[in-house]
Amino acid sequence: MEVITIANNKGGVGKTMQCFQLACHLANKGNKILVIDLDSQANLSSTFGVQIQRTLIPEWLIGDVDFEDVVVQVEGKEDFYKNISIIPSSRHMANLSKLLILSEAEIRKSAGRKERLLKNRIDKIKENYDYVIIDTPPMLGDELIMALVAADKVLIPTQAQDYSIDGLEELMDTFEIIKETENPDLEFSIIPSMVNRRRKIEQQRLHELSQSFHITPSIRNLVNMQESISTKRPIFLLGKRARGREDYEALWEALDL
Repeated sequence: MEVITIANNKGGVGKTMQCFQLACHLANKGNKILVIDLDSQANLSSTFGVQIQRTLIPEWLIGDVDFEDVVVQVEGKEDFYKNISIIPSSRHMANLSKLLILSEAEIRKSAGRKERLLKNRIDKIKENYDYVIIDTPPMLGDELIMALVAADKVLIPTQAQDYSIDGLEELMDTFEIIKETENPDLEFSIIPSMVNRRRKIEQQRLHELSQSFHITPSIRNLVNMQESISTKRPIFLLGKRARGREDYEALWEALDL
């Protein structure tokens, strides 16, 4: 089983889009997928058609409820949806930090450190899935730290713009700390997202990124992408003429997924 975390401490860079497309792509290849939505905005959950009043993720992490109490089977017309389960989020995720503080003593006994909680929970169910895909909130909080500790690979969507690239520095610092202290085998790739390849400034920023990081083929800012999310249908179902399909096929090939 491989755990893939989609992360960026900046919002609006396409994290939910990449999570949705990746989960559907892998499920369509016959893999059993578990999606974990750690973002209290719950955009990924709603994209999969799952909406709940109150998530039990915080309680699951500290061990108060079982896995069966938090996981939901995704429903959809196409057969591949049968291969996807999701642990949905809600605004209740905002209470996670408070619950971790109140449960500090129990956490020390069971996990040693709170950063390891998610990894410990995933390890207990890993035989049931081929991939676990984790969506994270756009901030450096407990959810993102736990998702980095649990991951085998981190995919970082980012726009080819100054503010987005500047925001990578803080995330990279956190990434290196996690590698040194908790997860030495952690790998990452940067996915240029929502790119306008005709803009020279974005071409320049992409070049600058490639000088410092491993970057994948870029995903363009196309109408196809918004159509995919709004209709809740992955890009490969929009037809062979959908230009966004080419972008994702190149991305999955580059990531060997």
